[in-house]
Amino acid sequence: MAEGAPDVATALALGQRERQEDAILAQFAGGMEGGFAILSDGMGGHDDGDLASRLIVAEMFRALSIAERDGLGDHPNLRPLLRDAILAANQSLRHAVEAGDGQDGMGGTVIAAVFHQDRLSWISIGDSALYLYRDGVLQRLNEVHSLAPQIDMLVQKGEIDAETARRHPQRSCLTSALVGGAINKIDCPEQPLDLRPGDVVVMASDGLEVLTGARLGAMLGRHAHAPASTISQMIMSAVEAEDAPDQDNTSLIVIKPDLPETAAACSETATPGTRGSLADMCGAFMAQVTRGSAL
Repeated sequence: MAEGAPDVATALALGQRERQEDAILAQFAGGMEGGFAILSDGMGGHDDGDLASRLIVAEMFRALSIAERDGLGDHPNLRPLLRDAILAANQSLRHAVEAGDGQDGMGGTVIAAVFHQDRLSWISIGDSALYLYRDGVLQRLNEVHSLAPQIDMLVQKGEIDAETARRHPQRSCLTSALVGGAINKIDCPEQPLDLRPGDVVVMASDGLEVLTGARLGAMLGRHAHAPASTISQMIMSAVEAEDAPDQDNTSLIVIKPDLPETAAACSETATPGTRGSLADMCGAFMAQVTRGSAL
């Protein structure tokens, strides 16, 4: 893999929701020597979902920034580090509730993806997606901690059709999430994934599910060689064009590891309807997380 900083773009869209309950951050100050991206989707329909997602991302950012400062390459196995960061984020939710800063039951999903040279390690809880587009094939890398797999099984059995399954009202019911208590399921592979030239990594909240996997793969196929900013704008435009009446918040991080000509210490793209500045977030997440911050 060519050395250099990856090409990174992020986007947030409000959809038809009143509040932005997604939070995202990406930092690649060390180029491919070390970088990471974090995404959290506050649990919709729960009080303080927006606060929860910011707390989760802030704590993960703190833990991974310390590890990056100490040298990610010095960690032969990132799995313990990632799991410790998740436990710290979960504890931060519990402490916030105990301090009266949030309501009991607030929580969210999380994906943290760590890139080191030509390898990708991740940890995820919930239904937010981590995709890899490689050689014309779109593959979901992380587990789905929701009822979606069971609903899709009904399609395979011929009990419902694919469109009914995609729009099923229980599809997004989570079977694991960070809520400050016991964590039912954690996806954190023991071995990192070897990256290849031409790979495109996409992290997204479930607002992206308005697009089918086949359509997302086809769009990436047509634009795989475009800059990450073009890809993120294309995806967000497609989501907005669906004009779904119940469109959820959508958050997106696109990472192309092998574009050395693109400097990306903390890079961002803002599509129409997006909120927040990633450049500001890089500093703001190290300060006190306060309710109502524009993230």
